[in-house]
Amino acid sequence: MADDLETRLQHPRRHLGDRHLAQARKFLKLAERDPERALGNLDWAEQHARQALLYDFTQADAWRLLIDLKHRVEDEAGVHAVLEDLFIVLGRDPDRAAQLRGVTLLPVAAELLEAAFLQDPLDADAWWTQLTDGAHVEEALNEFATRCRRLDFTDARASVIFARRLIRVRTKDEDLFVELSTHLLAHRPQNHELWLDLGRLHETRERYNEAWLCYDHVQTLRPHMDVRDRFQARLNAGLDGEDQAPWSPPDVDTRQRFLTAMMDLRTRIAPAVERLPEPAPDEEVKARDPVLVNIESLLEQGEHAQAFFLARRALASGETWAKDLLDRARAGMEEPL
Repeated sequence: MADDLETRLQHPRRHLGDRHLAQARKFLKLAERDPERALGNLDWAEQHARQALLYDFTQADAWRLLIDLKHRVEDEAGVHAVLEDLFIVLGRDPDRAAQLRGVTLLPVAAELLEAAFLQDPLDADAWWTQLTDGAHVEEALNEFATRCRRLDFTDARASVIFARRLIRVRTKDEDLFVELSTHLLAHRPQNHELWLDLGRLHETRERYNEAWLCYDHVQTLRPHMDVRDRFQARLNAGLDGEDQAPWSPPDVDTRQRFLTAMMDLRTRIAPAVERLPEPAPDEEVKARDPVLVNIESLLEQGEHAQAFFLARRALASGETWAKDLLDRARAGMEEPL
């Protein structure tokens, strides 16, 4: 199952990344051979290195090359930007972000990069081997879990990196996988691949309500994927005996509790946003549903994940107006950060 999810993840396109990385190295060699045209060739090398990361952000050598190129042209601001981007991919660790403030990074950029890779290999298998290479695997997992609970996974690349890590965690501790997956999905609920894997785990554990809720979330995000309907059909097809009633999906109260729990988790981990000024009271505002007003306010503040869970809860309660707001929240989550 892990390998199946690996192929379905919005994974980087390794072959295109490798192609651009090779081109970047080619232009770097040309720059070294021809000093008169070095700046132009270095510029081409940087463009290809950036393309390599665009297609495959898990390629550590592309990050190394980009830092090297920035160092060669003494681009202090560029070094800051590259390291900041890497730390976003690795979960916006506040401790790492603090290292970038008010510091001249050019002399130590390569060392910072290698330190980050030493703690956080981009390759999931390398990361897992490093984590489990010792006698204190449980302690290492607990440290990883503690760190995960304070990271920010709203970036799509961070979501992919850590979803792959959680696949490995599941082989050792399924309960921890469930907890950390829920945390990651509260940051980035549009990761339908992780919802699907979480649903499958619940199904194998015969926790059918939880499985249905996960599959329902997948089908809400990707209506063409009828995983919820096929799950219910599997259950009903497996029932033996004419007197046994077909399995029924969770009731509205159960769905609302699930969505409320996800929304509350998202609220706790969401970065602080500046509240919009309250509109002047008038009869039209008073007549509007306060839940609708709250969702619209969240959308205006760019807090699409909270708005998404709140709109889903309203829709589960039969509020048809929530459909348009749900679509707006889903579209907002898909926009580049």
